Amino acid sequence: MKKYALIVAAGAGTRMQSDVPKQFLPLNGKPLYYYSVHTFLQSFPDVEILLILPKSHPFKEEEILQYFVDCSRIRIIAGGETRFESVKNGLAQVGEGIVFIHDAVRPFINKRLLTDLLSVASDKGNAIPFTEVIDSLRYVDKEQNFSIDRSLYKAIQTPQVFNSQLIKSAFEQAYDPLFTDDASVLEKLGKKINLVAGLRENIKITQAIDLKLAEMIIKDWA
Repeated sequence: MKKYALIVAAGAGTRMQSDVPKQFLPLNGKPLYYYSVHTFLQSFPDVEILLILPKSHPFKEEEILQYFVDCSRIRIIAGGETRFESVKNGLAQVGEGIVFIHDAVRPFINKRLLTDLLSVASDKGNAIPFTEVIDSLRYVDKEQNFSIDRSLYKAIQTPQVFNSQLIKSAFEQAYDPLFTDDASVLEKLGKKINLVAGLRENIKITQAIDLKLAEMIIKDWA
């Protein structure tokens, strides 16, 4: 079955408070987007990478691809104004098969996770990685706040993996602010979401403190 990986790197990264979008920031001498692209290339010899970048960014294509020995499986796609639009642009380039949709600012994925997700998505149509919530949680509104049972909640990660025809159909819907990830787009069609254990180290780098943590993780990461 054909495999595609949409690496979503089209955000502005305003929370990082950097002049350079966070997906281009260096981590151990390479830009953040490098790590997930590299892991996909190493994990699946037949995967096609669609690297979704901002419409306007300060780098030439050869600069973006210079870190990869084999660029033949990588295509650069222009993103949209929102993440929803960027993913939809990428899906327009995807044929029949399985598609991974991954945030470029989550550099610490590995082959075992990708293989587990692929197995479940191939069988059930989708696979979504999660980790347990370790902090105490409270429900808060304008009138009250109270403790809630954290065992009933999971933290959701990427890559999220789908039968390509299913997720392409889902993205034909109009955008909804409740679409916080790709699974929520599919779920609105009434599809069951299948959860798979993710990786604690698969952090999303959104603020400067996250990049400092990534610099510590990468020392022992393989």
